[in-house]
Formats: sequence, structure tokens, C-alpha cells
Amino acid sequence: MAGAEGPDLIVAYLEMLAAERGAAANTLAAYRRDLDHYLAALSASGRDPLDTDASEVRAYLADLETQGLKASSAARRLSCIRGFHKFLYAEGLADTDPSAPVGGPRRGRTLPKVLSVSEVDDLLRTARERAVAPQAEDVPGERRRAVRMLCLLETLYATGLRVSELVALPRSAATTKQRYLVVKGKGGRERLVPLTDLARAAMREHLTHLTGDGPFLFPSDSESGHLTRQAFARDLKSAAAAAGIREDRVSPHVLRHAFASHLLQNGADLRIVQELLGHADISTTQIYTHVLDERLKSMVRDLHPLMDEPAESGTTPA
Repeated sequence: MAGAEGPDLIVAYLEMLAAERGAAANTLAAYRRDLDHYLAALSASGRDPLDTDASEVRAYLADLETQGLKASSAARRLSCIRGFHKFLYAEGLADTDPSAPVGGPRRGRTLPKVLSVSEVDDLLRTARERAVAPQAEDVPGERRRAVRMLCLLETLYATGLRVSELVALPRSAATTKQRYLVVKGKGGRERLVPLTDLARAAMREHLTHLTGDGPFLFPSDSESGHLTRQAFARDLKSAAAAAGIREDRVSPHVLRHAFASHLLQNGADLRIVQELLGHADISTTQIYTHVLDERLKSMVRDLHPLMDEPAESGTTPA
């Protein structure tokens, strides 16, 4: 690949990610955008990605900060750049990895937005009412859309699927006799996720409103052939508004957060939640442990053998 231009280098890197790590199409598209932006900045500075240095990478990150990019987004951009330069160095295309000594931007720990159990109950109850409302029969397609939304919500909250996994579920998911789904997640890793009776019933009802024999449970005339993430997110905001929940507080990912947080609140093991969510690293799952603070404090207060013992005379309890 001697003399390869920037775009060729990006293509080679993305091909490696797809072939060796099973990177999803959405991930590859995001990496391409990030690297196109980075290489354009290097080109504007008269630098070649095969012959640049750490100061140039730092200057690029500093420029992102002046543009107002959030620290979390800049950190993701740096991760992409590091992987790219590491690839070039490992392939012998570059003599050094200029990103190795570059530290990531400082960022605070951001906690995920989470709906309460009662709010999710309101959301689901409203969706069920809309799916059986008599007036839905009077508007073409209204009943079908309401039933589809109920199926999406019941399935998402029952499984904690990523939205990309949810909208691409096969039609066979609604007819399985098993009480679980086999889901292929990031990197092609398969995992089992249990199904509730309510989710299975919602799937079966949704199936009765489908026409044709397509492969997807949520078919659409989109390029992918199934409901898009954007369309679901838009419809979900309408469902939230109908349930009296502010639209800006709800998204498919927020419901995935609710699934994990509510399990932990009720005593689920963190490793089990990690497996259900499809996280490769438990550190990703640990962000949900903030919901356990009060439960753990209460448990120590109620169960610790010394909590009820009076302090000795003249001493102050710690």
C-alpha cells in the first residue's frame, strides 16, 4: 500500500475493523466521518497521516474544544484516531504511532437518563390503551401503528436491546416457542435475552397486522427494509407525550437504561445485567450502579450487626 492516499488508508482500516472485529455498519460509518474530518484537518496543516506527530494530534483535539465539541465526543474521536494510527504502525505503513502519548480530554462522569418505574408503567399503560382504543379503527393504519408501538415498547423494556437490534428483529422472533431471543450484538457476539409474557403477547398481536412475507418483524420501505432507528425515536416521543412524559426525557436508549437500572434496583447481579445488555466490558455496565446507592445504604443500615448497638459511654460513633 506504498504511497496510499488518506482515503485509501481509511478504507483499509475500516475493512480491517469489519473483517477482524465484526464492526457494525453504523460503527464503520461513524468512524469514516471522524477520520475524514481528522485527515482534512491534517491536510489543511500540510501534514500526512503517515508522517505526523503527537503535537498535531493534540492541536486537532484542542481545535475540537474551541469548536464546542463535548468532551465525551472528543474522547470518542480520539479513540478512533488512536485505532487508526495504531493500525498504520502495526501494518508498517508508519514509523511511529503519534497518538500513543496523547492524553484524552477530561470529562465528568455523566449518568444516564433514566425513567422511574412508575413512568415506564405510565408509558406502557398508555400504549396499551391506544392499541385497543375504538377510535383507532376509524383512521387507516392507526390501529396497526399503535399495535406496533406497543410491541416495540414491551419488547424493548423486557429485553434491554440496543435500538439497532430491536428494529432489525426477524419475524421469527414473534413465533418462537422459546421464552428468550438469541440476539447478535456488537462484534457478532450472540447472547440470550429473556422475553416476558407481555412482550410475547404484543409480538403475536403485532404479527397479525403484518402483510406479506418479509424477513423483519418491523418491516418498512426504508433502505434497510426494516423500521429505522430515527423513525422509532420520533414515534416514541409522541407516545411519551401521550403518557404525560416530557419528550426530551425519552428515547430508545433511555428505555434501555431503564431496563438495566430497574433490574439493579430490584437486586439483579451486575454481571447478569452486563450479559443481558451485551456489554463486552463490565466497566461499561458499572455506570448504572449509581441507582444502587440508596438501596445499598439501606441494606447496610438494616443488616449490619453493629448498626443497632449503642455507642460506649464517652465515645462518639463513627
